[in-house]
Amino acid sequence: MPTMDVVSEINLEEVRNAIENANRELTTRFDFRGVEASIEWKKPNVVLKAEGDFQVRQLVDMIRSQLSKRNIDAKALTLSNTEHSGKTFTQQLSFKEGIEQPVAKKVVKLIKDSKLKVQASIQGEQLRVTGKKRDDLQAVMKLIREAELEQSFQFNNFRD
Repeated sequence: MPTMDVVSEINLEEVRNAIENANRELTTRFDFRGVEASIEWKKPNVVLKAEGDFQVRQLVDMIRSQLSKRNIDAKALTLSNTEHSGKTFTQQLSFKEGIEQPVAKKVVKLIKDSKLKVQASIQGEQLRVTGKKRDDLQAVMKLIREAELEQSFQFNNFRD
């Protein structure tokens, strides 16, 4: 009987590479010349510092573009509120990993409402989907990708 796992994982090495590329871009950008701005990788978080709120938002955009070049979904990124102290603005970015219980329940309900002939069960921070046909599992993959959930999902352990 075909099965698959629905997970939410991030390759932290790719994130680190994207942060390093964003740092390189920061040193070459004309609009950041003479400005105190930095991007720090503090595994698994990223700390952005700049002199203005607008510049912090530009740093976030730089990181998002680098993440998309490395095939990391922007939905995995969580932004904290921008903090202001002295003349620096600081913002922390973190990455969601694992499927939390409320989101997992939404996904299971979505699968059940679709009337596909599959069974979905929550197993810790992942979902196991079992069906009689591969096509049903692929339909579930498509359904989850098209759903507007605030999280990125990957599918692994696809077995017959």
